Amino acid sequence: MSTIKTAAKDRVPVGQKAAFGAGHFILNILPGTLGVFIQFFLLTAWGVDPLWAGLLGGLPRIFDAITDPIMGFISDNTKSRWGRRRPYIFLGALISGVLFFLMWQLDDNASQSYIIWHVMVLQILFLVGNTMFATPLVGLGYEMTSDYNERTRLMSFANSMGQIAWMIVPWLYVIIPDSDTFNTQTEGVRTMALIVGVMCVVFGILPALFCRGIDSSNMKNRKEINFKTLASNMKDLFAGIVQVSKNKPFMKLCGATFLVFNGFQLVAAFGVFIIVFYIYSGSYELAGTWPAWFNTINAMITAFLVIPIISKMSDRWGKKKAFIISTILSIVGYLLKWWGFDIELNQKFNDTWLGSSMTSGVGSIFESLNPFLDSIGMSWFSIDPGSEIPWLIFVPIPLFAFGMGGLFTLMMSMTADVCDLDELENGMPRKEGTFGAIYWWMVKLGQAIALVLGGLILKIVGFDPNITEQSLETMNRLRIADIIIPSLTAALAVWVMWKYDLTEQKAREIKAELEERRGEL
Repeated sequence: MSTIKTAAKDRVPVGQKAAFGAGHFILNILPGTLGVFIQFFLLTAWGVDPLWAGLLGGLPRIFDAITDPIMGFISDNTKSRWGRRRPYIFLGALISGVLFFLMWQLDDNASQSYIIWHVMVLQILFLVGNTMFATPLVGLGYEMTSDYNERTRLMSFANSMGQIAWMIVPWLYVIIPDSDTFNTQTEGVRTMALIVGVMCVVFGILPALFCRGIDSSNMKNRKEINFKTLASNMKDLFAGIVQVSKNKPFMKLCGATFLVFNGFQLVAAFGVFIIVFYIYSGSYELAGTWPAWFNTINAMITAFLVIPIISKMSDRWGKKKAFIISTILSIVGYLLKWWGFDIELNQKFNDTWLGSSMTSGVGSIFESLNPFLDSIGMSWFSIDPGSEIPWLIFVPIPLFAFGMGGLFTLMMSMTADVCDLDELENGMPRKEGTFGAIYWWMVKLGQAIALVLGGLILKIVGFDPNITEQSLETMNRLRIADIIIPSLTAALAVWVMWKYDLTEQKAREIKAELEERRGEL
C-alpha cells in the first residue's frame, strides 16, 4: 500500500476534475450516438443499403487514424498564452457540435446517393473537429498532475462521468422510434442530433475553460508549426512515432488495451441478441426495454461502483496489480453469464426465490410507475408488469464490469507515467499528445476489427437476424462465443501486463529526477 501522501501542488481540484470529466462525457457520447445513427437509423429511418451504412461507418476511420497523430504532434509543439492543449479543445468542441448537428439534418425524401455523400463528407469534417477536441483533451489529462496516485483518481473521476454517456446511448434505440415522442424516426434523429450537438458545445468547452496542464512557457525543443516547416514537421512526426513505439511499457499498455477492448467490442451486441432471440424467443415486443436496461445498469455499476473500487485498489496495491485483479474478476463475470442467461435457471429463480407474492409486488411497483412515466412523456422507460423478468442476467454485471472499468481508468493513468519515462529518456518536448493519439489509435483499430469480426462470428455460429426462431444449437454457440472470446482476450492481456515494470517506486524516482533536471526542487 502506498504510504506517500499526495503533495498539495499535485492535487487536482474537484472543479477541474469535473470539467475534465465533462470532456470525457462528450468523448463517449459523440461516437456512441454516431454509431447508433449510422449502424441502425440510416437503415431503418432512411432505408440506406446495409453495405453502404457499413462503409460510412468504416471508411472515415481511415482518415481519423491519420489525423490523430498529426493533431498530437501539433498540440505537443504549440506555443500560445493559453497553453498547448486548451485552444484546440475549445475550437474542437464548437466545430464538433455544429457539424454533428448538420450531419443529420437530412430530408425524409432525400435520395440514397445524396444521403451517402452528405453523411460521408460532413462526417469527415466532423472527425477533423473531433480530433481537434479529443486528442488534446487526452494529452491534457496526462499532464494535469504529476503524482502517481492522483493520476488514477483523476482518470477514475473522468471515466465515471464518461460512463454516463453509455447510460444514455442504449435508450436512443427506444426513444427515437417511439411514436408518442416523435412523428417519424427521421424527426427523432434530427432532434437528438441537435441535443447532442448542443451538449457537445456546452460540456466540451469546459476543460478548455477550467482545466490546467503543466506550464509549457519554458519548454525547450518545440518545433515551429507553419506551412514553411511542413516537410520537416512530417519528418519529426514520424521520428516521434518511432521513438514512442520503442517505449516497451507503453507498447504493453497498447497491447493489453487492444486485447481487452477488442474482446469486449467483438461480443458487445451479442448480449442483446441473446436476450431477444434466446430468452424471449425472438420477440422484440416481449423483450421490451430489457436490452436497454441491461446496458444502462452495466454503465451505472461501472461508473458508481466498479471504478471507485478500482481507484482504491490502485492506491493499495499499485496500478499493475489493480489491472490484473480487475481483469481476472471480469473473466469470472463473463463465465457467470452462462448461468445468468440460462432460461430455465431464470424461471426457477423467479418461481423458487421470488415466489408469486414477490413477483406480484414487483409488478405492482411497475404498474404504479408506468402512468407517471406516461404523463411526463417518458413512456419509453415503462416496463410491462406482466412480463417475465430475467433477473439473473444482471448478476454477472458487477464482475465483468471490472474489465472495461479498470481498462481505461488504469491504462490512461499508466500512460501518464510513461510520458514521464519518455521525457527522462528523450528530453523535451513532452509528448502527451503523441502518446494519447497512438494509444487511442489502438482503441479505434480494435473497434474497427471488432465490427468486421463480430459479423463473421455471427455467421460462423449460424445466427440469422432475419428469422425469429433461432435453433437452440445456434443460440448455445452464440452464448459460448459471448463468454469465451472476451475471457480469452482478457487472459492474454493479463499475460502481456505480467512483467510490466513501471512500478510506483520507479515512477516516483523518475518524477524526482525530472524535477531536479528542470530545477523545480
